[in-house]
Amino acid sequence: MKQRYKTLLYSSLFTLALGTTACEDYLDKNPDSTVDAATAFQNFNNFQGFVEEIYNCIPDKENCYWTTTFNWGDDEILNTEGDWHMTHQVDLGNFWGWQAGRLGQDGCWMDGNTNDPTSNDRMAHHLWGHAWYCIRKCNLGLTNLGNMVGTQEERDLIAGQLYFFRAWWHFELMAYLGGLPYIDQVLESEGLNLPRLSFQEAADKAAADFRQAADLLPIDWEDTSAGMHTPNQNDLRINKIMALGYLGKTYLWAGSPLMENGAQTGGALTYNYNNEYCQKAAEAFGELLNLVESGQTQYALAQYEYDDIYNHERSASSTSSFDDIFYTMNQGWEQPGSVEAIFRGPAFGINTAAFRAATTYGPKMNNVVDGDNIIHQPTANYVNLYGMANGYPLDDPRSGFDPTHPFRDRDPRFYHDIVFDGFQYINGYVSGDIAAYQYCQLHTGGNMRSDLNGSRTGYFIQKLAPHTVNTIDKAHDYSRSLQVYVPYMRLGDIYLMYAEACAAINGATGKANNCSLTAEDAINRLRDRVGMAHVPADFTGNKETFMDEVRRERAVELSFEGFRFCDLQRWLLLTEEPYTIKTSQEFKRVESAEWFTENDPRDARVDNWREEVLVTRQFSSKHYWFPLKTDDTYLYEGLDQNPGW
Repeated sequence: MKQRYKTLLYSSLFTLALGTTACEDYLDKNPDSTVDAATAFQNFNNFQGFVEEIYNCIPDKENCYWTTTFNWGDDEILNTEGDWHMTHQVDLGNFWGWQAGRLGQDGCWMDGNTNDPTSNDRMAHHLWGHAWYCIRKCNLGLTNLGNMVGTQEERDLIAGQLYFFRAWWHFELMAYLGGLPYIDQVLESEGLNLPRLSFQEAADKAAADFRQAADLLPIDWEDTSAGMHTPNQNDLRINKIMALGYLGKTYLWAGSPLMENGAQTGGALTYNYNNEYCQKAAEAFGELLNLVESGQTQYALAQYEYDDIYNHERSASSTSSFDDIFYTMNQGWEQPGSVEAIFRGPAFGINTAAFRAATTYGPKMNNVVDGDNIIHQPTANYVNLYGMANGYPLDDPRSGFDPTHPFRDRDPRFYHDIVFDGFQYINGYVSGDIAAYQYCQLHTGGNMRSDLNGSRTGYFIQKLAPHTVNTIDKAHDYSRSLQVYVPYMRLGDIYLMYAEACAAINGATGKANNCSLTAEDAINRLRDRVGMAHVPADFTGNKETFMDEVRRERAVELSFEGFRFCDLQRWLLLTEEPYTIKTSQEFKRVESAEWFTENDPRDARVDNWREEVLVTRQFSSKHYWFPLKTDDTYLYEGLDQNPGW
């Protein structure tokens, strides 16, 4: 059995287990209480053992509780059983819900009541509970770097990881909370007065750390003397590509409309980026893409070979299936990621996610899918961002979209990601009452359109877990070794962020000084991957029109991976229609139920195709940032609450 699902904390090289306290407020910790410096920092093995605990703290968004939610934009809605989850609380404007104790259960990956940095329990790791603890570890490690006896390579590996993680934990907090004090020293609780920085000020500091990390770290630990001790177990270790990716992301976020113009409603400044930050972002991404496209890295775009809308298991000849980015089956518990995932945390345990996260994407009536009655459903407004195979969006007259045949000739990713009316949900033999659910009845009035245990929107998701996770096909059975994990960063996202940074400066023809790819080229790389037409030429001449297409491409390519909320936020569109609306797809099925047993559901006819509003989110400018914890705003004068909260 392969062992790469295990946390790095238990790798064969770095075996020193260091005693640590449980997570406490970073302000209350004595600098000598965490580790014995004489032992922890004396050589590379011990120092790396100290660093490994930080990896162990990275939250798994999909598996940090029995059931979780992490798509908080206009992309997803839950069945009514899931009203306590953060997705619904965001719909209500209850942004306090991210904080532990505010939901009644620990279903939010950002905060939880249990945080143990040494635990291999997936539910013991959350962002807020670990961020300050890990930032302190980074500062403590950097302060003691001179105490380590070792080679220059070893010192660079340690320092590079610490610089990366110090920036990464800050960045993840800032994405939701805005600018914060940037902690780059070992702090004492007495006399604390570090100012709260603006997002751009804090981003400059994080970028400096990411740049340091990129300059110190190798592309692949397999090519280092230290990495040779753990062959084929180094793919999660922080490297140059990860650091460059987050360097570019930090600059792109800093240059985005929200950070450049401040929180406001109206949407008038959605195209107003900071060109200087976007240029820096483009250069960082350009440096990364040059390395990838010249074959100098272990990363590549995963293969996308799906003519059969029902079978997403990798072919015998494939070594880098697109599905493998998000889940693996029959691969000996191999952690998802394939050749495309750049930054991931450890996966904890075997098959635990298959009985929880993987079962939250399909219908629960008549036990079609086992597990808790929580169902992630794509909103119709979001599904309609998936355009046509000819490259046009649905609402463009040149797209050829036919509302009487709405599932025909769509973007190939539509068929990969979305379960629609007539789809054969159960592949195996069925009999009795469950037979009525073998072919999805997702039309208005269909048997899978229950608000409680079916789809409220007319669609299900099959991107992050296979639809064969059901009572009959049993893809989640222990024998199938199903593992699920959504990466924090993958190569497809790098192409998209590069395109956005370049487009913000100079539209479709924009490019970095160090990279030959234009913004248009980067988008077309992703369209080539799935076999669809390039961006139409008439969308490339106008800077804002092209940016709209970049944003639509980002929505489709990264669908349901947890990015949409922050994208709408930083584009100053979170408060604006139509992004405040969540809709269902209503239509009358023309074909008989028997028709679907012999025909392709993509060819089905419908009547009265329309959307109906399920949710209208009432947001104001205060909703561009989550509120800080109230107790923290009383720590010292100057650590102010976010406006409006």
